[in-house]
Amino acid sequence: MNWPGFPGFFSMKKFLKNNGLSVAFALLFIGSVVGQVIFGFVEYNNDLSDAGAAGVDLARYLTSGHFIQATFENWESEFLQMALFIVLTIYLQQRGSSESKDFEKDEEVDREPDPTKKDAPPPVKKGGWRLKIYKNSLTIAFTILFLLSFAAHFYGSLADENEQLALKGKPQETAFQYLSSSRFWFESFQNWQSEFLSVFCIVMLSIWLRQKGSPQSKPVDASYGATGE
Repeated sequence: MNWPGFPGFFSMKKFLKNNGLSVAFALLFIGSVVGQVIFGFVEYNNDLSDAGAAGVDLARYLTSGHFIQATFENWESEFLQMALFIVLTIYLQQRGSSESKDFEKDEEVDREPDPTKKDAPPPVKKGGWRLKIYKNSLTIAFTILFLLSFAAHFYGSLADENEQLALKGKPQETAFQYLSSSRFWFESFQNWQSEFLSVFCIVMLSIWLRQKGSPQSKPVDASYGATGE
């Protein structure tokens, strides 16, 4: 059926159907960032007021150690979680979990790529070093994202620490001094542990619990011992 005058609407509808999951999470991410900025901005200025210092505008807050540290310490843990989860599921298994490869059969993800496949990605068809990188590109990407976030977290946390020291009239810390401080590693480990706990929970709970329609769950009638999706 043709709908004259509404081509844009139906192309958008098709786009949302094809990309609904990424669009939903992108919107949730943007909304969460906006919320973090609003409440972080208020909290930061409250802290400055309590210390007897003048408040800052929003632009200044977005470049402050407070905002950078709070943002990237969370991103860092997420990317670390995903990088480790991708790598460890190559070699380790959990019987009965939907998040594990099957014990009893070879998995499709373990087969060697076929360069003759019609719709194979360009690196697969070209082979060589391009294929070697592409075969591990997901792990490489998450590792790089983790390292960049770790560096940004360290930079923001150091800047925030020195801002607080300046308000108290105390000497500034160098990057080397701060790298061995308890605050920085406390910020890191408090986030890392929560990510590892969440992965542990999905790995173990998916053995016994189900969610109809979710690819993260086994079929509702699957046995507890069945492994994989």
